[in-house]
Amino acid sequence: MTIYGVGLGPGDADLVTVRGREILERADVVYSPGRLSRSVATEHVPDSRIGDLDFPMTRDDQELRRAWKVAAAEIAPNAREGTAAFVTLGDPNVYSTFGHLRRTLAAFHPEVDVEVVPGVSAVTAFTTALGVEVAAGSSLALREAARGAAPTGPDRMVLFKVTDVPATHAKLSEAGYDVLYGRRLYMEQGETVVTDDPDDLADRDYYTLAYAERRDAGSDRTPATAAFESESTTATDPAVAETDVGRREIAESEACGDVDVGGGSVAAGRRSRCGNRRTSR
Repeated sequence: MTIYGVGLGPGDADLVTVRGREILERADVVYSPGRLSRSVATEHVPDSRIGDLDFPMTRDDQELRRAWKVAAAEIAPNAREGTAAFVTLGDPNVYSTFGHLRRTLAAFHPEVDVEVVPGVSAVTAFTTALGVEVAAGSSLALREAARGAAPTGPDRMVLFKVTDVPATHAKLSEAGYDVLYGRRLYMEQGETVVTDDPDDLADRDYYTLAYAERRDAGSDRTPATAAFESESTTATDPAVAETDVGRREIAESEACGDVDVGGGSVAAGRRSRCGNRRTSR
């Protein structure tokens, strides 16, 4: 009598957790709220065990409540009689549709137990994809930036749903932020783009996020190992210096994604030393 909310991660089927994969493999039926999450789930579940749900593309609260009541009525019998799963991209409790299902089941089908299996969220995955380090002691705010919105205030922000990149970029730049964008990171469908040029992302895409940092942002605490960055440039032996340069070039090449597929590596909030990078799958 359990419905599992399973986080699939940012989009790559290999980034589903071991626990998540185990649940999917033994679930009697797996429900998906959209095509992208379904495409990831089918890497671990045969189509015959995928349940179909219909969700309207609307902001009307009454229509959404009706749709979730229908979905819960479909899911509850399968959860009562066996094991069911509901999958979402990222983590079920971070900018996810799973909260609607949990609340609806609690209201109309309280006998169904709900268990959440965490997933790798874009909140954390973006740092690797964009080559950004958020060091210990740094503050980071999570904001939504749909339809050209540009929230300001915090020194560092992760912005979700950046659907009008040029409009958001213009406002953030005027407010003193440097911004780096990532579109369809870790996703098999569509083109993955990492760039600081808003013109590269003029078309709208729901799966676009941004990392924004104030140009004058400081850090509450400088990492102890940051001192190594200056020390590594003080070699006096030409042979050693040449070797160090070669090693740094290799390290930067790997960070920039020149080895395997990846996004650009940036000094936090500033133009990437890799330049604008467009990577497609």
